[in-house]
Amino acid sequence: MSSRIDTSDAAQPVAAYSQAVEAGDLVFVSGQIPLDPASGELISADMKAATARCIANAQAILQAAGLDLNNVVKASVFLTTMDDYAEMDAAYREAMPMPFPAREAVAVLALPKGARVEISMIAQKG
Repeated sequence: MSSRIDTSDAAQPVAAYSQAVEAGDLVFVSGQIPLDPASGELISADMKAATARCIANAQAILQAAGLDLNNVVKASVFLTTMDDYAEMDAAYREAMPMPFPAREAVAVLALPKGARVEISMIAQKG
């Protein structure tokens, strides 16, 4: 059995999905694009700011589940071009606590709303 996790402190879903789902001792945070939850505006010009916003959205969702970034065991990063990899990684390093979770970063053709980056996470309770 799973339960849905929602918070107004993160960007609202742009399609048919939950912000996160809790299943057992795992929390699966849906891909977060850099939408500002207060304004609904997409951050796209600055990759570091966009990455930070993705992580902040995920962090707010984790907090709604009673967790934080230290609970993240896996992250997936989607970029529309690998040319943004270094800037994304620099912002990721600043935001994510050590030891870093397992992660992959892949280039995709496009992301929702024209975003340049999207990040999903899996966190474990305890």
